[in-house]
Amino acid sequence: MSICPAHFLSRSALLVLLAIVPKAFAQNTAQAAVTYQFAPVAQHSLQLTAAYWNPILDHVSTKSGVRLSLRLARTSAETTATVMAGEADFAFTNHLFNPERASLGWKVFARRQAPRVSGQIIVPAESPVRSLSELAGKEVAFPGPEALVAYKVTYAQLLEKQIPVTPVFAGNLDGAFSLMLSGRAAAMGSNSQMVTEYAARENRKFRVLWSSPPFNDLALMVSPRVPTVAVQAVEKAFTTMHKDPVGRLILEGAAKLVQARDPVIFVDASDADYAAYREFYRTVPASLR
Repeated sequence: MSICPAHFLSRSALLVLLAIVPKAFAQNTAQAAVTYQFAPVAQHSLQLTAAYWNPILDHVSTKSGVRLSLRLARTSAETTATVMAGEADFAFTNHLFNPERASLGWKVFARRQAPRVSGQIIVPAESPVRSLSELAGKEVAFPGPEALVAYKVTYAQLLEKQIPVTPVFAGNLDGAFSLMLSGRAAAMGSNSQMVTEYAARENRKFRVLWSSPPFNDLALMVSPRVPTVAVQAVEKAFTTMHKDPVGRLILEGAAKLVQARDPVIFVDASDADYAAYREFYRTVPASLR
C-alpha cells in the first residue's frame, strides 16, 4: 500500500507537536506557579501601604499572568534588608543606587508618572522656627536611615551647614510626621510629594525651611534572577494599567487613598532616569552612603 505524502507530512507534524506541547505546557505551568515577592519601601503605615498596593498588584498579576505578592516591612530599612537578603524579586524603591548596591544588578523598568520630588526639612506652620540654624541642638525626625531623599539628602544639608541635630528615626514618614506634630521633634526630613499628600490628607500646614534639587520619584525595580519574559509581562501590565477601565479605577482609588496631587500612572523608565541619585552618592559624606 502506498503512503500519501500529504498524510505522511501531517502525521510527522503531529508527532512534532505532540513532543513540543507537553514541554511548553510544563514551562507555562511552572511560570504560573511561581509567586514573586514585591517589596515597596515603607512610606506610610502598614495598613495604608497594603491598601494602596494590594489592588494594584492583583490587577498586574491578572493582566501579566505573573503572580506578585506584597512583601511588607515595618520600616524602610527592613524593606531594604529584605531586598539585600534576596527575599524580594520586585521592589518600589530608591535605595539601590549607591555603588555597592548597584553591583547587585537590579534594574529599573518603570516608575510613577509624577513630578520630581525634593528633599525638604519642614516644621509645622505654627512653629516659631524659621531657619535651619534654629534647629541646632534639637531633635529632628526622619523616617529611617535608609530613606534617601527624606533622610540622606536632608541630613547631608544639615551636615554641610554644620548644624548639629539629633536624628530620631520613626520607621516611616507617617511616623515622622507624628513625632514632629506631637512636639517630640522640632522638625522633620521628608520629600515634597509626601508633604503635599500628608497636608491634604490630614488638613495640616507646614513651613519649608529648606528644599533640595529635584529627583525622580521612586523606581519600580526587578532582580536579575527574574526571567526576562516575566519582567516584560509585568512591565506591560503596570504601564498600560491606566488604559484599562478596571485598572484606571484602581489607580484612581490609590490616588484618592493617599490624597495624591497627581493621577497615579506608571510609565516606562530606565536606570538613566536616576542619574541624579548616583550623582548624590558621588559627593555625599561617606557616613550617608
